[in-house]
Amino acid sequence: MTVEWRITGPDDAVLATYIASNDLANPKRLQFPSTRDEPSNPAAETNCGPGCDYPTAEVQHGPTRATPIEQVLPHRRRKKAREQAATDAEGEKSYPIALDASSKLGTIASNLPRRSIRRVLATYLSLSKPRLSFLVVLTSTAAYSLYPVPGLLAPAATATPSLSTLTLLFLTTGTTLCASSANAFNMLLEPAHDAKMSRTRNRPLVRKLISPTGALAFALACGAFGVGALYYGVNPTTAFLGAANIFLYAGVYTPLKRISVINTWVGAIVGGIPPLMGWTAAAGQCAHDGTWQELLFGEDSVGGWLCAGLLFAWQFPHFNSLSWAIREEYKYAGYRMLCWVNPAQNGRVALRYALLMFPVCIGFSYCGVTDWSFIVTSSAVNGWMTWKAVQFWRENGHKGTARGLFWASVWHLPIVMVLAMAQKKGLGERLWRSIFGYPEDDEDDFQEWAYESQSGVHIKHLGIWGCACVSRPE
Repeated sequence: MTVEWRITGPDDAVLATYIASNDLANPKRLQFPSTRDEPSNPAAETNCGPGCDYPTAEVQHGPTRATPIEQVLPHRRRKKAREQAATDAEGEKSYPIALDASSKLGTIASNLPRRSIRRVLATYLSLSKPRLSFLVVLTSTAAYSLYPVPGLLAPAATATPSLSTLTLLFLTTGTTLCASSANAFNMLLEPAHDAKMSRTRNRPLVRKLISPTGALAFALACGAFGVGALYYGVNPTTAFLGAANIFLYAGVYTPLKRISVINTWVGAIVGGIPPLMGWTAAAGQCAHDGTWQELLFGEDSVGGWLCAGLLFAWQFPHFNSLSWAIREEYKYAGYRMLCWVNPAQNGRVALRYALLMFPVCIGFSYCGVTDWSFIVTSSAVNGWMTWKAVQFWRENGHKGTARGLFWASVWHLPIVMVLAMAQKKGLGERLWRSIFGYPEDDEDDFQEWAYESQSGVHIKHLGIWGCACVSRPE
């Protein structure tokens, strides 16, 4: 078959060259050019008819080597085609995510000498998932610092209320041990599934750096000492929350990952409990009787639930975008995650809980935990992550939107928590007074209070000394 093209200009000559290099007569070749065809030398003749300015190309049918489009299209079209191809490839490929800290430590431990102390320490540290445990402790201490401390706890040297440093030490120690216990139980229950994923196949139990019995002993010891530290150094309510979190993570969330997508919601509850632990630890120092009803459902407990709600909502845009990158690995390992079970719902859920951040942050100011300025600053950060969630939902994770939402969530939480602590209720006023001093009326009241403190009259009024301790002259 011979195809004749009449060429009338330079652009048509370029187009004819491109078409001539492709087998258009074969229906199987009616697609984008490929270099897989066998090379051949097509017979072509050029002649000029009456009245034509350029020769007519006569192309003989036969198998040919396709000419790359980059060598045919004009410069601007080549550039646009390259940009479009790069965009499509970027949207389709999985983006790199942070390597699992336990896997990295497992790799390091496997290269160390057997029975060395460094190998043992690296192995046990990898069982605790140090990066995740560190983030859990940060959320609990952030909630601890946000608790509105009454003015009665102000030390004598300064006018700034403070909480017990010893209680904070017990809180961080107990929370770290409880998180390590839950993470060790998690790895103990699923080494066969961890071996199927690139992020987790170097964990210590997968590489047999430690026996299941040793991992079980480590998990039980961390859990016992962690709950004990919270019970002895903080309060029973916080200790109960720590024990409940171990059970939820290891006993409910871990097996549920292979059963239903509801596991993501259970995991979000697990992530919301540590800030509630920090709040109850602070509230226990100001409570009347210290019962769990007062610490969890008392007048000042709403701030703790807001902190828990913030962490609960944050985990959906964070995890849904993170899991999208390794959705095929989750599917291969047998974990039922929204990223591959229902990708459309995966985007909707991420957007829904990103929007929930707005009322939660407004609640901090409404309930007196932060100043009203926190609404403005937090709304700017929440709006940024919500926009990334909208893009993630529209594109269903493609075109780099999953990566954008993931990194937005990574920065979102620490920024919001720092803003909340910087705009804690009354903190700005105390800072202003510490720099510019007190008004005259407040200064007079402070001097009167100091005089009564030295004379003991204020203690008499509290009924501590009794009537005979201090007497005014007639």
